[in-house]
Amino acid sequence: MNTADRKPSFWMRAISLIAIGFGLLTIKEGGMTLSGNAAAVTAAGNYVPFVLWFNFVAGFAYVVAGAGLWMQRCWAAWLAVAIAAATALAFAAFGVHVVSGAAYEQRTVVAMTLRTLVWTAIALIAWSRLLRRMK
Repeated sequence: MNTADRKPSFWMRAISLIAIGFGLLTIKEGGMTLSGNAAAVTAAGNYVPFVLWFNFVAGFAYVVAGAGLWMQRCWAAWLAVAIAAATALAFAAFGVHVVSGAAYEQRTVVAMTLRTLVWTAIALIAWSRLLRRMK
């Protein structure tokens, strides 16, 4: 039986909605800053442009992954793993930026920590609930 034929579990629905919601918020916030909205740019403070662009583009991947997880598609679990890995790499690059003495906001450290933890959890849950059922 294809996993798409099964009713999604509570955990699959939960991580799907978290991924989609997180993605939509990321797109909205990043888009407002990137579009030059004065209030958003001021609120962003010393944002790091490559982190902002990474998160904005990743927001679209979050929504796609969330929809795929809702539909129980195996590719969505792989996408969640890729998002978690890419986020960890972007966080590491941000760490190099910080260590070099460049300006940044402390909330970026918190936000990237949260993103990395959330996507690692989503990837682990998706892997255990979706991909392992295929075996």
